Amino acid sequence: MGRQTDISHKGKIVEITPELTTVEIISADACSSCHAASLCGLSGFKKKLVQLPSDGWSDRKVGDEVDVVLKATMGLKAVWLAYVLPLIVLVAVLRIALESGAGEPLAALCAAVALALYFLCLYLLRNRLRNTYVFKISDKHSR
Repeated sequence: MGRQTDISHKGKIVEITPELTTVEIISADACSSCHAASLCGLSGFKKKLVQLPSDGWSDRKVGDEVDVVLKATMGLKAVWLAYVLPLIVLVAVLRIALESGAGEPLAALCAAVALALYFLCLYLLRNRLRNTYVFKISDKHSR
């Protein structure tokens, strides 16, 4: 496993290219007892593929079982981007619209449009975010 500051999932290497290594996450019963299972994008799925940067010096091959690790702080950042900030945007726009005299239907429409714009921005920044959330293969399990 990783340090306490890491989120770790067991997986199996299914493809290796010079640029990327694709790992299939193996679902485990341990996910149901994890306190962060409801927030984790990997829990509850039978099959999840994760792409990681390939290590040219590694002797790993297709079929090897590995531990895929992400720093817990990156998981918390993802929760903020996916859940907390959209909620703040929704409540703020709704409150501003209502206090400015808009009716409830118009305020709700403004809040929905603001959320759509927020998630559109996330979508447009997906390549930058993808470079921020880099999974790594732990050397403890794979060697």
